[in-house]
Amino acid sequence: MEAPVTEADILRMAQQLAMSRLSKGRALTEPKQVFSHLQTLLQYHEHEVFALLLLDTKHRIIGFQELFRGTLDGASVYPREVVKIALEHNAAAVILVHNHPSGDPEPSQADRTLTTTLKNALNMIGTQTLDHIVVGHEGCVSLAERGYL
Repeated sequence: MEAPVTEADILRMAQQLAMSRLSKGRALTEPKQVFSHLQTLLQYHEHEVFALLLLDTKHRIIGFQELFRGTLDGASVYPREVVKIALEHNAAAVILVHNHPSGDPEPSQADRTLTTTLKNALNMIGTQTLDHIVVGHEGCVSLAERGYL
């Protein structure tokens, strides 16, 4: 007799599906292509998580990697480590991603400042920053679409 499927089982399966949709080789042409997958992966964290979506020269996915975990309302993000991961994966471009545990995906001034800092650091190694997506229960916001890149 099989045990009933729990809510936790469903969430775990949804997260596995989202990760498979962010699998290697898939080309991205616009931010909305990844919103639902990123939301599935990050919206239920009770702490801030910063991640990178690593892309090749044709903007195909190389990988998705969570880099930093923080607290309820912030995470320390180190440009050196972001650059290191981009180099290790030979990424031509990246999409910066983080969640807001509050559920509100509206970017803060700190988010905009971090975007500029990381974009400048990544430019030094020839890696393009395509976007910074903020994820919350209420949806996703693209800083590129808002004109912050």
